[in-house]
Amino acid sequence: MNRLIPILLVALIAVAGGGYWYSQSSGVAPGVTNVEVVSSEGAADVDTSGVVEMSIGAEDAPITMIEYASFTCPHCASFHDTVYKQLKIDYIDTGKVKFIFRDVYFDRFGLWASMVARCGGQERFFGITELLMSSQDEWARAGEPVAIADALRKTGRLAGLEDAQLQACLQDEDKAKALIAWYQTNASADDISGTPTLIIDGEKHSNMSYSDLRDILDAKLDG
Repeated sequence: MNRLIPILLVALIAVAGGGYWYSQSSGVAPGVTNVEVVSSEGAADVDTSGVVEMSIGAEDAPITMIEYASFTCPHCASFHDTVYKQLKIDYIDTGKVKFIFRDVYFDRFGLWASMVARCGGQERFFGITELLMSSQDEWARAGEPVAIADALRKTGRLAGLEDAQLQACLQDEDKAKALIAWYQTNASADDISGTPTLIIDGEKHSNMSYSDLRDILDAKLDG
């Protein structure tokens, strides 16, 4: 499980109020909002009303499951490659579980990946998420920030997004600030200390095998 640690927030521009953004001149990928995440009082002043809660499955499913995950977390990639795939077949597609994905940001690259995944809207989010998780070893280790940004754009194009659309999404500074503030609010409310973390009908669980998860879900359904 990846543990959450405080990371200095970095950006290309300074934003007035609260010391929320700080300028940086090195390690920058052109055409991308370059940020990392930090706990900040300034986040409370950011409007997060436009952030969409990404969910899949029946709205009236008897079980609601939230996954807190980072696109740069290897354990999250493994969870999506193994547990999530079977979960979707057995519980989400059958109307038993409503599944919600909540982004966690360890670094700017995870934020960029999230912005690419969200670029296609609700309809494409989970498909792009699957592509990003399955190819994490490739894009997350592409090298310099420019190379990582290019690899993420390539993934977006594979999902059917246009270059202009991807560029607009990756340059959306207001969206980046909103996503970070939204993440901080959610993580604080649910006491998230690492990823992946599962919230199943309000109960917090750490990463687990599909067998263990199935036991929890079946007990709730039978009860």
